[in-house]
Amino acid sequence: MSRFVYVTYIRTTPEKLWDALTKPEFTRLYWASTWQESDWTPGSSWRAMIPDGRVADSGEIVEVDHPRRLVLTWRNEFMPDMREEGHSRLTYELEPVEPATVKLTLTHEIDREPSMLIDAVSQGWPHLLASLKSLLETGQPLIETRDWPDGV
Repeated sequence: MSRFVYVTYIRTTPEKLWDALTKPEFTRLYWASTWQESDWTPGSSWRAMIPDGRVADSGEIVEVDHPRRLVLTWRNEFMPDMREEGHSRLTYELEPVEPATVKLTLTHEIDREPSMLIDAVSQGWPHLLASLKSLLETGQPLIETRDWPDGV
C-alpha cells in the first residue's frame, strides 16, 4: 500500500471548504484552471477536466457526508504509466476545530508499492492545498497554481 496523507488548517467554514474542493468556479482558480464534473452522489462518476478538454483523472464517488467527508476513486487518465496503476482512493475529511477554522485531512492511497501516482500526487497536493488555503483566507490563490502547465 502506498499512501500520502496531508493535514492543513484553513480559516474558513466546512461549507466553504467543501465548495472550494468540489465546485468548478473555485477549482479553476487554484487547481491549474481545471474543474471537476460530478453530481457528488455515491456511485456517480467523477472526472477532472484539463482546460484543453482532456480528462486528467476519473473515478467514482464512494462516500459523501456533506460537508464532513468525501471519498472517491481516482485514476490518472493522461499519463499512460500512471493510468496502468489503476484506481487509487482519495479521502477528504473536514473537521471544524474552532468557530472559523477547519482541519482538512487529505489521504490519497493505492494498493500498490511503489506507486508512481502516489509519488506524483505527494508533490502536487501540498502546493495545491497551499493555494486553496490562500484563496479561502485572502481571496487570491498562489500565482503558480492558477494555470495548466505548458506541454503537459
